[in-house]
Amino acid sequence: LANTNYERTHSRTLLLARGLQLMLPLMAAWWLLANLMNMALPPTINLTGELLIITSMYNWSPLTIMLTGAGTLLTAAYSLHMFLMTQRGKFPRHIIKMNPTYTREHLLMTLHILPLLMLLTKPELIMGPLS
Repeated sequence: LANTNYERTHSRTLLLARGLQLMLPLMAAWWLLANLMNMALPPTINLTGELLIITSMYNWSPLTIMLTGAGTLLTAAYSLHMFLMTQRGKFPRHIIKMNPTYTREHLLMTLHILPLLMLLTKPELIMGPLS
């Protein structure tokens, strides 16, 4: 997703990529889906991973609950910040012409998200058989 922004704005600065939701609404939907999965939205596999890590760390030392909680909070806050900085806001004046999204880009996003969605339906593939 970051590369598709770079291909269009020719900059990696988030401020220069503001307002892309107006020009590329389907790409904004991919950004939203990726950010929600990164923030461990139920029932994503990230939530399962974070819960397993948090319970393991807490069993090891109860003081680590603050560190893992802070890490989870920072991750969610940065994901939200990144989404708002790249998708919302006024469209920058320096971008005169922007190419539309291509089918290959949507196929690439689908091929990245599809395995995660399949793991939602059958988590035993990575977690082992449940007994």
